[in-house]
Amino acid sequence: MNLRFVEAFYWVASLKSVTRAAEKLFLTQSAMSSRVAALEEELGVLLLDRRDKHFKLTVAGTRFLIYAKRMLELQRQLKTEMGSGGPLEVSIRLGAIESVLHSWLIPWVEQLRKDNPLLELELTVESTPVLLDQIRRGTLDAVFAALPASAEGIRSQALTPMEMVFVGNSKIHRKRRYASEDFAGTDILTFQRGSQPHVYLLDTLRQAQVEPRCVHTISSISAMVQLVQGGFGVATLPRLAVQRMLAFPDLRALACDIALRPLPIHVSYREDPSSPAMEAIVRSALSFIEAQQPPEPKPRKART
Repeated sequence: MNLRFVEAFYWVASLKSVTRAAEKLFLTQSAMSSRVAALEEELGVLLLDRRDKHFKLTVAGTRFLIYAKRMLELQRQLKTEMGSGGPLEVSIRLGAIESVLHSWLIPWVEQLRKDNPLLELELTVESTPVLLDQIRRGTLDAVFAALPASAEGIRSQALTPMEMVFVGNSKIHRKRRYASEDFAGTDILTFQRGSQPHVYLLDTLRQAQVEPRCVHTISSISAMVQLVQGGFGVATLPRLAVQRMLAFPDLRALACDIALRPLPIHVSYREDPSSPAMEAIVRSALSFIEAQQPPEPKPRKART
């Protein structure tokens, strides 16, 4: 049995679309259909119900999907056991929100490329709702977003939340520490309306009984930074992103009495029983993020 045909069927069944499966395997739609048809001919049963416009597996197709996954997992185990241990050919369609992009994504990708010289990357930067929709549809293989994706064949794992801070212009915002009332009548910039940073900010201001002049919602960190640099107002940004923006010398994280809620980050990725690459990539990201965390302070020894 040709395992390429089995792999074609697995992705058609998992993504519920011949078109999206063809994109995943970098094949034409006709080539993907031919592989599934050849597998059906060899098995002597129909695996896909083609009588309806809506995607549907036959009873035989549902049963064979279980075996297809096992066969591909066995193939992966054999390659791992008998392989030469050389570098993996990694092709990944990756999605990330702006906060991840400007905080640690670029240095991690650089490290990933060093560890996997054959890396081929397709990167999409979008909002969390768009990324979750794309991974459910199968147009992305893995996403770093503020919420986990929940769908059959997708795994999710929570990462270390991002510390959020108020950021101002050092030439304008010179106080050593800001009290909550200092933000009254101030323009505050945050992420797009309905995003977690936006919702968290409004809740935090409400609890502190602070009424800013206006809360501006902006989807681009670069745009927010340039506005702050120009003296437009104060922004809420990940601390790591601010630390990496050395091209903007006037940026300053403001010490203040208002504590912003950390931004939760989740990695969601599609299971791939035929390749260990996805699990390796996720492990790489987890290790890289853990290495970026500041060490916990050592407890002071009691004086005797």
